[in-house]
Amino acid sequence: MSLLSGSKCHVVVGSDIKVDLQNLLNEEDLVIVLNSKHRPRCIIEFIMQTLQMLPVDQSKRSTLESKLSCFYEGITVCEHIISIPIPLSYTRLTSRFLVLWHLTLPVILWDECNWIVVPATFISAASLFCIEEVGVLIEEPFHMLALHDLCKQLQDSIVEAIEMESQVRISVGKLKDHNEEKTPNQWLA
Repeated sequence: MSLLSGSKCHVVVGSDIKVDLQNLLNEEDLVIVLNSKHRPRCIIEFIMQTLQMLPVDQSKRSTLESKLSCFYEGITVCEHIISIPIPLSYTRLTSRFLVLWHLTLPVILWDECNWIVVPATFISAASLFCIEEVGVLIEEPFHMLALHDLCKQLQDSIVEAIEMESQVRISVGKLKDHNEEKTPNQWLA
């Protein structure tokens, strides 16, 4: 849960990681994460160290470690998307070309199309400028995604899974205690 919130704050400009993590980490761990230069990597290190202390069999531990490694690779990809933006000059050149093209389009097509050129130019301009805006949004998509809602949904799902596991463990423990009270002859009856 803290890894998702930490990753969200890492890729979304203006996110407050302290607010997102204060209910998930204790104060000492939160201070360590806040002081680290690469917060998602610090959180992954906390998870890896905690995983080593848990009584989990080796195959499950290896699976979890590989999933954490994949998650870290995903964070790296997101960092590349953020760190390699489309140059501003490219965006300006595209906008200027589209404006110039749409200003000259009615003049060039007037003899062929007459008044139909006006709505055709409007439709063409709206379409191409919308495509350009989508390109700008794709350049930095993280601020428009509902990452906070996704993190909250995943946190709720994890809490529910932990609660369900403990309820099942209690129920199975009662069943085990009940079955141990029976003698072997009762099972045959």
